[in-house]
Amino acid sequence: MIASVEVQPGRYHDSVRLMQASRSLQQVPGVSDALVAMATELNLSLLEDMGFDPATVAEAGPNDLLIAVRGEDEAAITAARRALDGALAPKTGASGGLDAPEPRTVRSAAAAGAGTIALISVPGEHAFVEAMEALEAGLHVMIFSDNVPMEQEVALKQRGMADGLLVMGPDCGTAIVGGLGLGFANAVQPGPVGIVGASGTGIQELCCLLDDAGVGVRHALGTGSHDLSGAVGAIATLQALAALDDDPAINAIAVVSKPPAPEVAAKVRVAAGECTKPVAIVFMGETTLESGAAAILQSIGTRPAPYASWAAPTTGHRSGTVRGLFSGGTLRDDARFVAAAALGEIGTVETDRGHTFVDYGDDRYTQGRAHPMIDQTVRIDRLRAAAADDSVGVILLDVVLGYGANPDPASELAPVIKDAVTAGAAVVVSLCGTTGDPQDRDRQAAVLNEAGASVWLSNAAAAREAARLATMRESS
Repeated sequence: MIASVEVQPGRYHDSVRLMQASRSLQQVPGVSDALVAMATELNLSLLEDMGFDPATVAEAGPNDLLIAVRGEDEAAITAARRALDGALAPKTGASGGLDAPEPRTVRSAAAAGAGTIALISVPGEHAFVEAMEALEAGLHVMIFSDNVPMEQEVALKQRGMADGLLVMGPDCGTAIVGGLGLGFANAVQPGPVGIVGASGTGIQELCCLLDDAGVGVRHALGTGSHDLSGAVGAIATLQALAALDDDPAINAIAVVSKPPAPEVAAKVRVAAGECTKPVAIVFMGETTLESGAAAILQSIGTRPAPYASWAAPTTGHRSGTVRGLFSGGTLRDDARFVAAAALGEIGTVETDRGHTFVDYGDDRYTQGRAHPMIDQTVRIDRLRAAAADDSVGVILLDVVLGYGANPDPASELAPVIKDAVTAGAAVVVSLCGTTGDPQDRDRQAAVLNEAGASVWLSNAAAAREAARLATMRESS
C-alpha cells in the first residue's frame, strides 16, 4: 500500500460535496482509504486516526483543501485523482454546457423569484451578512449554518421580530412549512399538528412518531438550538408559537427543546397557556419525545399504539458500560434522561468515564465536515473503537432518515455493527424515520437487525432497552 497526502491552499468546497467526493474516491478499485475535506482541526485528527502522517499537513488550515488517498499502487492513486477531478468539476446543464449562472446574492435571488423564505447554508462566520440581507429583502430566514456567534443570532432575531419576519436558526437543521420539508426533514403526511422546535432531531422524532400513528404535520418551525437560552430568550419560539396558534388548520401544537434556561422555560409556558389550542411542552429532562407524541395524540382524540421494533438476541453480550453514539443532540438528551433512571450518571463527552452518551452533531464535531446524519465517518470510527473496548457492554446509536440525510446509512453501519456484536457487544439502534422516507425505513431496519442490532422506532424505547441490557449483565 502507498499513501498520498496533498493540501490545496485556499480551495473551498461545501462539506456535503466533499463527503460525496470522498465516497467517489473510496469506490475506486485499489483504493482502501480516502479523505477529501477542509483541513479543520477535527479533520486533521481524523486524518491521523486513519493512519496518515499528520506531519505532511502541519501547515494546513481550515481554508485549505485536504486530499488523502491510500491505494495498492500508483495506478490506484492516479485513478483516485481523476475521480476527484470529476467529483469537484462544475456541473453541466442538460444541453451539455455549463449551467446558467445562479444568483450571486440573496437580494438578487429574492428579486428573481416569488419565494418567501431564504435558506442560509454557508460557513458560520459568513451567515450573519447573508441572513441580514435576506431580512432586508423581506424574507423569512432559515439559517442552517452553525458556529454563529450568539450576539449575531440575537441581532438577527430582534431585527426579524421588528419586521414581522421569523428567523429560524442559526443551527436550524429541520423545518416543515406547509408540508414542504427544509434541511433534514422526514416524509410525513399533512395534518393538523404544528411543532415549534429548538431542536432538529426532536422535531424529526415527533414527526415520525405522529406519522406512525396516522397523524400528520402541517408546520414544524425550527428555531435553532440556542433560542431557549437565557441570551436569546425564546424570540423565535414565541413568534412561531403565536403564528401556529393563529393558523386555522392547526388543532394542536408542540414545543420541543433541550433543557431551556429556567426563566425562558417559564416565559414559554405562559405563552403556551395563552394559546387557544392545546400545547404540549416537551422539554428534555422533564419528559420524553415519546410522551410528547402521546400528549399530542390525546389532545386530538387519537389513541397511541405501541411502536414497532425489530428484536435481536438479548443474551451472550459482555458486561460493561453503555456507549451512546448520537447524531442528534435532542435524541441524545432524550435517551440520557430515560436511561439515567436505571444507569445513574451518564457523561456527555468522550473523556468521561463510565456510561457516556455523546452528540456527534455538536458544533465541535461538525466544523469543516458534513453533519453525521450525512457523513457517518466519525461515528463509524467511534463505533469501531467502542467495539474494541472491553469495558463497553452495550452500544446505543441513533439512525436518522429523511430528505438530506445519508441515502443508505444501514449499508455503511451494518458491517461495523456485525463486527461489534461478534466482539461481544450488544448494539441497540434508535431508528428515526417514516415509511415514506426515501431510504425505505423498514428495509433499513431489516439490514441493521440482520447485522445483529435490535432496532426501535421510539428513541425512548431504545434507551430503555440499552439500559435493560446493561443492568441485565450487571446483575447476572
